[in-house]
Order: sequence, then structure tokens, then C-alpha cells
Amino acid sequence: MGKRIITQRRGRGTSTYKSPSHRYKGQIKHRKYDDLEKTGVLFGKIVDLIHCPGHNAPLAAIEFENKEKILISAPEKVKVNDVVASGSAAPVQVGNTLPLKNIPEGTLVYNIENIPGDGGKLVRSSGSAARVLTKVGEKITIMLPSKKVKVLNSNCRATIGMVAGGGRKEKPFLKAGKKMHAMRARNKLYPRTSGVAMNAVDHPFGSGRGRHVGKPKTAPRWAPPGRNVGLLKAKKTGRGK
Repeated sequence: MGKRIITQRRGRGTSTYKSPSHRYKGQIKHRKYDDLEKTGVLFGKIVDLIHCPGHNAPLAAIEFENKEKILISAPEKVKVNDVVASGSAAPVQVGNTLPLKNIPEGTLVYNIENIPGDGGKLVRSSGSAARVLTKVGEKITIMLPSKKVKVLNSNCRATIGMVAGGGRKEKPFLKAGKKMHAMRARNKLYPRTSGVAMNAVDHPFGSGRGRHVGKPKTAPRWAPPGRNVGLLKAKKTGRGK
């Protein structure tokens, strides 16, 4: 019997694949969704800009007037000691967090809530931003960076601006060592061995003359973890896909 393939080993949850969250600086989220957030405004100051190995964008540490501290993805064109605001009555400017219903159409936003009060789930990677398109009653339509259009509750909060760190993917790694250190920071397996380069006992796509799969790449519907490789639930396969 061959050794377990990567998809099986990853599911065990051992330290080889576990996220090194003890090195992460904290969780990105908006303020708690209290009465002040719903009706008023609270001002704060950016006290530090932080590099976190768990995020691909710089983080901004904010301390509010009531000594409450949070971490957000830093927007472009902000610096330490800048004043930001959070709440329904906050002014519309970069770095401020307010409900979508109070944000003008055409504004760029990020870290958008799916449900009012969840702290923000959408559009958080470096250099990304969504755009507020239309407002109809209690529904707000936004366009995500993927050009997909999504309809959200008007009370969902978002931060105005674009996430800093754009152009990150444009800089090449140049050396395998640089790539290795970047992957190690998040405990990602690197380098990855292709399945067709393995022996037959090590992977369903292994062995054969030349590097070819030699069987359909779409896995059976009820395949076990050791066979559940290739194209999962593929709508189209072959040359015409």
C-alpha cells in the first residue's frame, strides 16, 4: 500500500498543515455593532501600521476615544496619527467605516459585511476594492473585484477606500528560496510535487509512459479522500472547455 496523498494528510490536522496562528497579529474586523455604531459616530486614531504574516496587506491598529482597539486592513494613502471614524454618522472619507446606505453610489469600499454586525467578510486582500452601484430600498448592490454583482442589506458596514499593498503580485519572486520563505510564513506546503510525476502507489495519476493522467480527471461523485483528486464537479472537460 502506498503512502497517503496530500489531500488525506491535510485532513488529519497535524502541525505540517496547521496554520501558525500564534504568529498572527490579530483578527481584522469592524467595531462591535452597538447603539453608538447604529446611530452615532466614534473617532479614533491610527496608532501603528503592522506587517502580519497571516495577511497579504498591511494592517492598521486603531485606538478609539473610548480606548477600544481594533485592527483593520490599512487603506491606501493613510499614515500613523491619521484620524478615522466609525459609525452611521461618520463622514465619507478614506479609512472611515459606515453603513452601505450612507455611502454614495460609485464609492470604492472594502471589508464589507455579509450580515450587519459580522465584522466584515468580503474584499480584504491587498489592492482590492468593491464599488457601490445602486440603492433600492433596503438593498444595496455592489460590484466585487471579480465583477460579480452582489446584493446586500443596507445596514451592512464597509470601510471606504482601497486596500493597501496593490501590485504585490507584479513583483516576481526570482528565486526558489524567496518563494520558500513566503510559503513557510503561512505553513504552506512547498514545493508541491505534481501527481503525474509520482509512482502509481503514491497517487491515482502516477506512473505511465510520460507525464499524463491516463484516466478521466473527474473524480467519482462518492470517491473517498484518496481518490477525490482532479476536476471536482467539473461542468466541462476536454478541449472544448
